Amino acid sequence: MRDAIAAGASSLLRPIQNPKSKIQNPGREEFWALKDASFEIKQGDRVGIIGRNGAGKSTLLKILSRIVEPTTGRIRIKGRVASLLEVGTGFHPELTGRENIFLNGAILGMSKTEIQRKFDEIVAFAEIEKFLDTPVKRYSSGMYVRLAFAVAAHLEPEILIVDEVLAVGDASFQKKCLGKMENVSQEGRTVLFVSHNMAAMRALCNRGLVMRQGQLVMNTSIETAINHYLLEDQAADAHIIWNEKNAPQSPEMRFVEACILNEQGEIASSIDCRKGFSIFVKYKVMKPLRGLRIGFLMQNTEGIQICGSNTLTNNGQDIAPGEYINQCEFPKHILNAGKYSFYFGSDLPPYSKLLVTTPYCLSLQVEDVEGHGPRNERLPGILRPQLKWDTKQLVGKI
Repeated sequence: MRDAIAAGASSLLRPIQNPKSKIQNPGREEFWALKDASFEIKQGDRVGIIGRNGAGKSTLLKILSRIVEPTTGRIRIKGRVASLLEVGTGFHPELTGRENIFLNGAILGMSKTEIQRKFDEIVAFAEIEKFLDTPVKRYSSGMYVRLAFAVAAHLEPEILIVDEVLAVGDASFQKKCLGKMENVSQEGRTVLFVSHNMAAMRALCNRGLVMRQGQLVMNTSIETAINHYLLEDQAADAHIIWNEKNAPQSPEMRFVEACILNEQGEIASSIDCRKGFSIFVKYKVMKPLRGLRIGFLMQNTEGIQICGSNTLTNNGQDIAPGEYINQCEFPKHILNAGKYSFYFGSDLPPYSKLLVTTPYCLSLQVEDVEGHGPRNERLPGILRPQLKWDTKQLVGKI
């Protein structure tokens, strides 16, 4: 209310203070975080909400959780909702873990009897027995999210809404959370899940909503939604040149250019899986460096790391100031059809801390043009090696 009154008074005084100005409020710009998104979710659906950062996913979940009221339109929800949108949502930092379980459960609409009945199960799932009577302000972010998820998932909501907060937990806890959400959905309850982990989406969800710039562009099966999102995501390129301003750099060195080369040495964005290719990177060194190591990491569209390599296999490099290039060759018949992305990094002895890193800046589409065998079938998996088979007939009785 204070901000609204101040803004209103300011807008009234501005024409008086500056009569020549025709701009009523240049500091404000209307922005719709979510608009024209209409859909229906049925009981027992496991819905993955997919989109780039800023697509409106978190805003949608806040509206569905009744945290934010929509400017226009309406939402009809039947059932008790439990939301886990941000680490520690609904927790009081001065209260202990034990007290926050009862507080958070009450916020979610649970009775004290319900909470007591599930209390031991919540504590065991969160793995915080030793810190149960410690104020949560002293918890790490991982402990926060473990306790918050345990409360939200175990107090039997009809609808469970989970944002990307599970990324805070370690790998074993994420696996446990996905298993719990799967159990919740099998009990006939509804799950809404936002994540950039497409493997988790495939494992958990049966439907997908694809968001783009605040609008719903697709409401379909999860496999179709993921494929649409991955094909649409053209953020990475097969060739990138950094300029002086945006180059990933440190006082010692900076990256200049990176690209993918086919067998003819030409810049390429698509490679046949039967052909070899190279990763090319150019960088500039500003001062003498002993043992500089340059490397890359490759992942697929589901965020699974495929492989990495670096120049330490050649004992590193002692180099003087100047421009340098590194090229790493991939053999034929190595990757299966799919889209892969790369990022680059550099470090110095004792190789315990990165010197400069780039974002995932290159993408490569590997195509299986001819297929495999007489039926031209697509082989499963990430690798597509050409393996030799030998068949011999055994002579004699079996």
